[in-house]
Amino acid sequence: DEIPTVVGIFSAFGLVFSVSLFAWICCQRKSSKSNKTPPYKFVHVLKGVDIYPENLNSKKKFGADDKSEAKNKSAMPKNSLHLDLEKRDLNGNFPKTTPKIQSSPDPENSSPKHFEERKKDSVSPDSLKSITSLSSEDKQDKLGTLFFSLEYNFEKKAFVVNIKEARGLPAMDEQSMTSDPYIKMTILPEKKHKVKTRVLRKTLDPAFDETFTFYGIPYSQIQDLTLHFMILSFDRFSRDDVIGEVLIPLAGIELSEGRLLMDREIIKRNVRKSSGRGELLISLCYQSTTNTLTVVVLKARHLPKSDVSGLSDPYVKVNLYHAKKRISKKKTHVKKCTPNAVFNELFVFDIPCEGLDDISIEFLVLDSDRGSRNEVIGRLTLGSLAEGTGGEHWKEICEYPRRQIAKWHMLCDG
Repeated sequence: DEIPTVVGIFSAFGLVFSVSLFAWICCQRKSSKSNKTPPYKFVHVLKGVDIYPENLNSKKKFGADDKSEAKNKSAMPKNSLHLDLEKRDLNGNFPKTTPKIQSSPDPENSSPKHFEERKKDSVSPDSLKSITSLSSEDKQDKLGTLFFSLEYNFEKKAFVVNIKEARGLPAMDEQSMTSDPYIKMTILPEKKHKVKTRVLRKTLDPAFDETFTFYGIPYSQIQDLTLHFMILSFDRFSRDDVIGEVLIPLAGIELSEGRLLMDREIIKRNVRKSSGRGELLISLCYQSTTNTLTVVVLKARHLPKSDVSGLSDPYVKVNLYHAKKRISKKKTHVKKCTPNAVFNELFVFDIPCEGLDDISIEFLVLDSDRGSRNEVIGRLTLGSLAEGTGGEHWKEICEYPRRQIAKWHMLCDG
């Protein structure tokens, strides 16, 4: 009788201990959850800080007014925590900053007034003549001003370009009356060095302040180079809009004395329209037995210059359509620095239907650009509904199957 009694007492104590331990664990978990901080996004919303970089306006102006800066400094409490959101990049990160020394002769560390004085000294007499000789029409069609600096590092044999800012850009978005500008820079004539800045959202006075260093350029060759700045506005749904360009020949510019601050008016892009878009030599052959179409891209000639250097890097993209739906695509190799390219590349397409009534083929001649989106030089469409030589060529290959027929075609605007 004693043994069942002892077992019952120990079972009761074990049950009470287990229930107490479970209750204590639940209380600990509940208290730990209540002490947790809200998520990162919620904390920033409570503090009134916007964490989305797209909503940041680049209000930092190059050479800003000293009085406005003094008012902002006096209005801010000395012991308050200040987050300079306008210095963040598009990813929301703060760039690393180095302490500035007031006694440094570096123009970047000098005051805006000092920069204006240095800037006036750096302007050449030729540029002053070009500025004063602007006609009234040019003044009405101003596209803004680009500010930048040039420097040569003799120790590292490097050419340094700092794109500071642009002012007074036109609005490319008619709804918001703003632009999303960025800058592509190319060193001509070889086009080996291509760089571009980040995109700044919804601003007509973008402050980029980005430095690009090009190594392996001897100082003796600087005089033979030309800087080409292309100012564009980013468009998420279509091709980016070209605002204008700036061309800087480096002949006569002396960089041995240190950094040189410069500014130039942005002009309209120089596009040669009178010479057309060039011509393309195409050979076609329709095999009715195998229901295949053989396309040979032979040559291109008289292609217009895609930039101020006059040197294009063309290639051809071939798209096959069935009832206005693209079913296949091919492309040739890139031919470097030539307006008259020889491709001699053959492509074979399988036709999904009997005959060529619902088939059309599109040729896009593009300029290869390693740093950004490739630009369309010209376009050609062949098919039963095509006009001009495109329709005639298509009719001939339908009437004479198994025969290779070649023709030159004029390219139209892309």
